[in-house]
Amino acid sequence: MRVPLFLRDHQVAFQTLIHAPAYSAQRRAKYLGIPGRQVGKCVLLACPAGFVVAVLPAICRVDLTVVGRTLGEPVRLASAEEIAVFFRDCQWGALTPFGRLYGLSTIMDESVDPDGTIVFPAQRHFLAVRLSCRDFERLEQPRRLRFAWPVPERAAVPPCL
Repeated sequence: MRVPLFLRDHQVAFQTLIHAPAYSAQRRAKYLGIPGRQVGKCVLLACPAGFVVAVLPAICRVDLTVVGRTLGEPVRLASAEEIAVFFRDCQWGALTPFGRLYGLSTIMDESVDPDGTIVFPAQRHFLAVRLSCRDFERLEQPRRLRFAWPVPERAAVPPCL
């Protein structure tokens, strides 16, 4: 698989994590028993100039308006079919934060702790890698921007009387 080989080739320390199939970053965090802020959500965005990989904490959502102002309007989420065109060696709907491996640039939200570790999907819905954020940034050289906002927690529903 491309991501673990890439990390080994660059002599980056990482840990491979196997978990139940997770189709969202929040679910991955739950299955691994780690906080969502330590799990990277990877999103492919379609921009006028092409595509870009956005990396943000699992507990956040991309603000497309903010990204649009920075990268050029309009910006939208890529379709599953568009993801599959770039990430051919990944399971359907899965992608990695290493856009440069696929000829894409990467942006990373400022809220990701540069001194912490981060868990990313590794081309499969049941596989993740944990590495230091500093190593990720050294290899990928993402552009740091403020474009993610926490997803509001669901309000508690009062019991029926």
